[in-house]
Amino acid sequence: MLLALRILAALLLVVAVVAVATWWRASARKAAAEERYPPEGRFVQVDGHPVHYVQQGAGPDVVLIHGASGNTRDMTFAFADRLAGRYRVTVFDRPGHGYTPRLAQNGVTVADQARLLSGAARALGVARPVVVGQSFGGAVAMAWAVHHPDQTAAVVSIAGATHPWEGTLDRLYATLALPWIGRPLAWLIAAWVPMDFVESQVEGVFAPQAEPPGYAGHIGLGLVMRPQNILANAHQRTDLRAELREQRKAYPDLTMPIEIVHGTADTIVGLEVHSEKLAKEAPNAHLTRLPGIGHMPHHAAPEATAAAIDRAAERAGLR
Repeated sequence: MLLALRILAALLLVVAVVAVATWWRASARKAAAEERYPPEGRFVQVDGHPVHYVQQGAGPDVVLIHGASGNTRDMTFAFADRLAGRYRVTVFDRPGHGYTPRLAQNGVTVADQARLLSGAARALGVARPVVVGQSFGGAVAMAWAVHHPDQTAAVVSIAGATHPWEGTLDRLYATLALPWIGRPLAWLIAAWVPMDFVESQVEGVFAPQAEPPGYAGHIGLGLVMRPQNILANAHQRTDLRAELREQRKAYPDLTMPIEIVHGTADTIVGLEVHSEKLAKEAPNAHLTRLPGIGHMPHHAAPEATAAAIDRAAERAGLR
């Protein structure tokens, strides 16, 4: 009996030491990331909830919405500058990412995100923008169009996740989304996963193209690896498929112009599963296939992506 108690005490001590070390290391990494990558822009309040945004340029309004695990820095790396010569460009951090806090611990839908970001746009005087979303941001852009059509001049989906897909959910994200398990797992990941591994995952997102020089240093990978961001991303990705199953039912009723840009070599968000279906279901949708381009057309094919935004603006009568 005494031996068993000693073993239990030793195990509890080990667990406590690991927990403290994990908390300290994750907190230190978080502080270092926020010091190196402070907010790029400003904050606007929507019903008391802060939304981080970057705004530049002049002209018709374009809103840029980043994908999963991202933040404003994905768009400000190069693409926002490309548009700012002829548009007023507003880039938002989605809730739970970058410097926009989560709306809730879980259960935040793409409709909730669209409501928050459209409210932020209105607060900034951005009334009827061309709403542009990449990857997960494409789902939010379509939710913006579905739920706030009077505040949407046009939509541009860049490799957007717009439809439910087959297969099982990603095991890691599904586990992170579980109560009681997800939170400690997120802290362990934030504390101990090597940044070299994280950088290798970013490189894979660009395949078959190479990651642009300087991209990893600009986007702030440490921000992505904060525990709250890991959890928000996991919940949102795990819930997305069911949300899109309902959202797609409204696509045939949309009347605004929709431009779709998607690479034929995208293995992350499939062209056939998402964009080709959207092009068939939304009456005013136009699909541009980019041969050989992967999941990041706004970096790998910026001219074609910007041209789609120009077409959307022209079709909406903004240019």
